[in-house]
Amino acid sequence: MNKRLRALLERRTKALAAAKGITATAEQDDDRDLTEDERTAFDGHMASVEALDKDIEREKKVIEAERNAEGLELDDDPTITGGTQASEADPRGGFNSLGEFLTTLVRVGQDRGTTDPRLQRNAAALGNTYGNEGTGSDGGYLVPPEFSREVFRHALEEDSLLPMTDNNQVSGNSMVFPKSEVTPWGASGMRAYWEAEAAEATKSKPNVGTTTLRLHKLFGVVPLTDELLTDAPALGSFVQSELAANINWKFNDAFYDGDGVGKPLGVLNANALVSVPKETGQAADSLVVQNIANMYARMPARALQRAVWMINSDLLPFLITMKLGDQPIYQPPGGLPNAPAGALLGRPIRITEHCKTAGDRGDIAFVDWMHYRTITKAQGIETATSMHLYFDSGATAFRAIYRVDGQPKIEQPITPPNSTNQKSPFVFLDERA
Repeated sequence: MNKRLRALLERRTKALAAAKGITATAEQDDDRDLTEDERTAFDGHMASVEALDKDIEREKKVIEAERNAEGLELDDDPTITGGTQASEADPRGGFNSLGEFLTTLVRVGQDRGTTDPRLQRNAAALGNTYGNEGTGSDGGYLVPPEFSREVFRHALEEDSLLPMTDNNQVSGNSMVFPKSEVTPWGASGMRAYWEAEAAEATKSKPNVGTTTLRLHKLFGVVPLTDELLTDAPALGSFVQSELAANINWKFNDAFYDGDGVGKPLGVLNANALVSVPKETGQAADSLVVQNIANMYARMPARALQRAVWMINSDLLPFLITMKLGDQPIYQPPGGLPNAPAGALLGRPIRITEHCKTAGDRGDIAFVDWMHYRTITKAQGIETATSMHLYFDSGATAFRAIYRVDGQPKIEQPITPPNSTNQKSPFVFLDERA
């Protein structure tokens, strides 16, 4: 996804979440009217949303105009010889669609006597961008960057968690971040003190460490049958949807439940999580209203406006009928924009198969994903094709490599100054066996 477009979408999401938080607060307070200050704040957030919608639309038009640009005859222009210039001039490499590129590649690979001037021109003019791997073990051509971005755009549209995290793009293989878990009420780090007149000021110093994220390789391979290869439009849509779904599933699952070994460390395995115990006498595999209330209370106040509920769909029958006294705590989907599964105590619900089976720890979670840091390769997804891997099956392989890492920003739960219960942006319900 275009970096500027992603930034605009993230700002829109935050502005809309802030506006919804104001109305949710009023609804929880016996559905009262908004105060003047709340109306002013709400109108300001919605004005930001409307302005960002216009900016997003403009950026989409620019992206679409670039996609529709006709291919340039690069070999007629002696000034264009570098890979960067060629890529920017014609990111599709002279092909109209991903399907056309793949069918051309397979045709050339199967009949060594034929060639295609677009592939030759790209290999000569674009250097490493279209590196020919014909003599290597993979035996393919790198896919033009426009189609690589298209696959990744589809991945981000499939209910992805990545845009919800604190994402940083890196050009290398790792990034070091400053880290501090000092609280304003603690005894270490930079402090402020009340001082008497003319008294010497009490000194303090920062307490800052570092944490390092290193990119892990996510590998996806899609075999393309001979039947698909006969239809370029169907081929392009098949690759984009199938591979995007696989990429999305893998990094979502790692962000939620990854063990940190060769993959991101998921929130379910983080030391910073808080587990809420089940109620005394609670039935096995059940969910009761006190579970929800206790989980909500363990989320830090500053994270409540961003936190979302992650649930296994098997828990929906419990939620839909759940009440505090005679007050329902579940809002059906139509009651909250952009929350297809509804809302619980005013916060959106995301139904996901990454949550564990009903009754296990991890079947429901309350998470602020902005407290989860991710890094991704700035160049985006790397894609290539090969006719050798599935040669005996009459299929051609389409390969994608995406590099990503992630882990929670904090290493331990937060201990408040005036509470006996620790809090965390990652709250889970214990097993109910």
